[in-house]
Amino acid sequence: MKIGFIGLGNMGLPMALNLLKAGHQVSGFDLAKGQLDAFATAGGIVAANANDTAKDADVLISMLPASRHVEGLYLGDTGLLANANPKTLLIDCSTISPKVAQAVAAAAKAKGFVMIDAPVSGGTAGAQAGTLTFMVGGDAGAVECARPVLEKMGKNIFHAGANGAGQTVKVCNNMLLGIQMLGTSEALRLGIANGLDPKVLSDIMTKSSGRNWALELYNPCPGVMENVPSSKGYAGGFGVDLMLKDLGLAVENAENLDASVPLGKLAQQLYETHSNAGYGQLDFSSVFNLKK
Repeated sequence: MKIGFIGLGNMGLPMALNLLKAGHQVSGFDLAKGQLDAFATAGGIVAANANDTAKDADVLISMLPASRHVEGLYLGDTGLLANANPKTLLIDCSTISPKVAQAVAAAAKAKGFVMIDAPVSGGTAGAQAGTLTFMVGGDAGAVECARPVLEKMGKNIFHAGANGAGQTVKVCNNMLLGIQMLGTSEALRLGIANGLDPKVLSDIMTKSSGRNWALELYNPCPGVMENVPSSKGYAGGFGVDLMLKDLGLAVENAENLDASVPLGKLAQQLYETHSNAGYGQLDFSSVFNLKK
């Protein structure tokens, strides 16, 4: 299968590499030369520009930072929808506004394309291991067409509903994750202040009612767990600014629907404080060190 891949960042590159390992022909594009070089070294075909990745592609996957980048890629006279073959299945794996996802999918449908939104969960480790969770919005038939490709990059593929539903699930999930990480960090900090060993405290809480993903698999306290960002100077992983972006999407969505998310708003404020202090590029678990 011929696949185009746009956005070879920390998540997109390992996803594209897994498609190459599965035997697909992958043409990729990114603005960062270093990412393109790594992609080419692994056997990928470097495209001259974003539109060139869709040339003769059976499937086109995009993995971009924000809503505006997705709109810029697909819409307008120079966008993919105006230049690609309508027979190409479009899969957007970016995390963006559900409203934007619906609008771009509607524009794609008007041009004769089939498009789904398929944001992911699992972080860079999941992207590398091919164990991502895909939260998919779109027609059931389109989801089934995409499934063989998604299965090469992920372990779990969930059909959430119509276009935009995948993005809605993603913003709900990441809002909860951001809140969990803050609560886990506070609990560990309180225990440390009382003289407890954070590893002992973590082991006990993972067997108790406070158990959660951040505590069990992504511990924010340095030295408690190997091979997580907190034990690597909070390098890599999922950045504070990316979490802040996702919390902004969740709060925006809630305000549009008059839904109450007071903890989501508070989490947004706390991550913003941490980012403004100069930690925006560190992993989001670095909120363990959030200043008073």
